[in-house]
Amino acid sequence: MPHSVAWLGYGGLLPFIVLAPASLVDPQHARLWNAALLTYAAVILTFVGALHWGFAMALRDLGASRRTRCFVWSVVPALLAWSAFLFSPMLASLLLVTGFLAHYWQDRLLVAASHLPTWYLPLRFRLTTVACLCLMAGAFAETS
Repeated sequence: MPHSVAWLGYGGLLPFIVLAPASLVDPQHARLWNAALLTYAAVILTFVGALHWGFAMALRDLGASRRTRCFVWSVVPALLAWSAFLFSPMLASLLLVTGFLAHYWQDRLLVAASHLPTWYLPLRFRLTTVACLCLMAGAFAETS
């Protein structure tokens, strides 16, 4: 994996790793920390969805049907992320976690149908796992 990818990918976890514990240890400001966590998660979910738009344009080994599915899927995470703000923080967290897990599943399908770097799927797994755990911790803080 290129060093820049590792730094940017894992660096992108810092807001998750800071905001989730902050919402647990600072009950007086838990709503603020959790709102920041949900907002950041929505932005990141939208970002990872857009990766599939880029893959659909750039990967030459995709068939027409798979390419179309990538284009269609690429907008779904943004719609999930936006709609999360229509719900309570607990439901928003669950919707965002569902979005991250669904996107990881789409990543798996894409990797099976194309030639992405071997580091891509393991990286996506690790990033998805941490993001989901932090979202669930934030949701727990909001209910306590």
